[in-house]
Amino acid sequence: MFKLIKTAYAHCDLPCGVYDPIQARIEAQSVLNIQKKYADLHDEDKIRAVFIKEERANLAKEHLWILWTDYFKPEHLEKHPNLHDLFWQATKQAGNVKKSVDPATGEKLLSMIDEITEIFKETKKA
Repeated sequence: MFKLIKTAYAHCDLPCGVYDPIQARIEAQSVLNIQKKYADLHDEDKIRAVFIKEERANLAKEHLWILWTDYFKPEHLEKHPNLHDLFWQATKQAGNVKKSVDPATGEKLLSMIDEITEIFKETKKA
């Protein structure tokens, strides 16, 4: 009635190919686009823009968390000792863009995501 189940060992929580920092980048790019257009919006559109910006920033943060906690493993930290700090700073920056319409905050988040993306690509080559 009961079958013995073999333990499977995998690099990721799911098969490789399902994780990608592009998801966080797309959301962060949307945030930056809103920040760049915010000053020129009509007053009635500004509230909605802020709501959407905050929603997209939160999604970027969630995508970063998933990548950080589900994809990256201890062996990646050995090669990239700044990885935890980079993710911590990037998720904090995603929170900062929720509070700001200054495009500089969105650009900083995109830069951090790009840095994470470079490390991610390197791990995929290994």
